[in-house]
Amino acid sequence: MKVQLFVPCFVDQLYPSVAFNMVKVLRKVGCDVSYNTNQTCCGQPAFNAGFQEDAKDVCKKFLQDFADDAVVVAPSASCIGFVKNYYPQLFANSMYSGQADALSKRVFEFSDFLVNQLQVTDVGASFEGVVTYHDSCAGLREVGIKQEPRTLLANVRGLTLTEMNDVETCCGFGGSFAVKFDAISGAMADQKVTNAAATNAQYMVSTDMSCLMHIDGVAKKKGIDLQVLHLADVLASGWE
Repeated sequence: MKVQLFVPCFVDQLYPSVAFNMVKVLRKVGCDVSYNTNQTCCGQPAFNAGFQEDAKDVCKKFLQDFADDAVVVAPSASCIGFVKNYYPQLFANSMYSGQADALSKRVFEFSDFLVNQLQVTDVGASFEGVVTYHDSCAGLREVGIKQEPRTLLANVRGLTLTEMNDVETCCGFGGSFAVKFDAISGAMADQKVTNAAATNAQYMVSTDMSCLMHIDGVAKKKGIDLQVLHLADVLASGWE
């Protein structure tokens, strides 16, 4: 299957290894992966900050950059959730409406694509350690994934998955929310880290590096030894 890679700003600038590991896994399962170097932001930061008209210009470019019929896969439930759910609303009753509707149907978060589109649940990975999984708000509520990443993790050799309390509670990041309401955001992350530490997990895994960066910062501040990893990092482990 031909797959276009979308690398969100967060991954591109701060965690590029996540994108490389996603490509590694997609190629292993037989995908023909391409990357359009003209791609930029999906427009979500401006949209969420209330600048919807400004966001439209960025979103129009995104429509152009991913204009062909290939599926688009990204290591971010947050960005995919935005394109899938809000592009059709943003461009309703406009000349871009058809493009936005079509694109929303062929964009996929990484684990959703593997499990539900390719019917792949085991990529042959091995990873020694105890892992707890964090459900991002976007993954749960905008993309609708819950079991998919857990199914993939369950088939990783050597990995033990243990669930934390209040696993579906927000970590407190929420993009600009973490800046505007830093005290609330920090308290929410503190609760998440406390729940994760109670499982005695060595690693926290998620589909969104934005959540993991936030959680990682609080864990380090609290002196808790909890390493964060994207799902793609785990699935790319243990094989060449």
